[in-house]
Amino acid sequence: MNNSMKLTFESLSQNEQFARSVIAAFILPLNPSLDELGDVKTAVSEAVTNAVIHGYNGKEGTVTLEATLCGRTLTVTVSDSGCGIDDIEKARRPLYSGCPEQERSGMGFTIMESFMDEVNVESLPGRGTAVTMVKTIGVI
Repeated sequence: MNNSMKLTFESLSQNEQFARSVIAAFILPLNPSLDELGDVKTAVSEAVTNAVIHGYNGKEGTVTLEATLCGRTLTVTVSDSGCGIDDIEKARRPLYSGCPEQERSGMGFTIMESFMDEVNVESLPGRGTAVTMVKTIGVI
């Protein structure tokens, strides 16, 4: 089964729950386990939250959620056109937060990496960030 979708929404924190619901509905035809469903929803949630909080720093913007199913493999990309990441390796370190004044945990990328099979981050300062995650559903 191959399928794809693309959704663009405002960079509002309440849209994080919307993105979780959309990705869950998108992968339901694969009959994921509850753990797999939770993993994907959590990873997407973290990526969207990063785009809203770090990408736009409270300013208006849009976040794009793209997903493709190719067989049992999900590829999902969350992207923004925000400020970008100056140092991707530093941002991916556990407990690093670009907004320590907001009491963020600094675990977003670590969580994404622990729940998905692959995580790739592309970013250009001043141009935005794209986080692409891959997970194969139903393979033990």
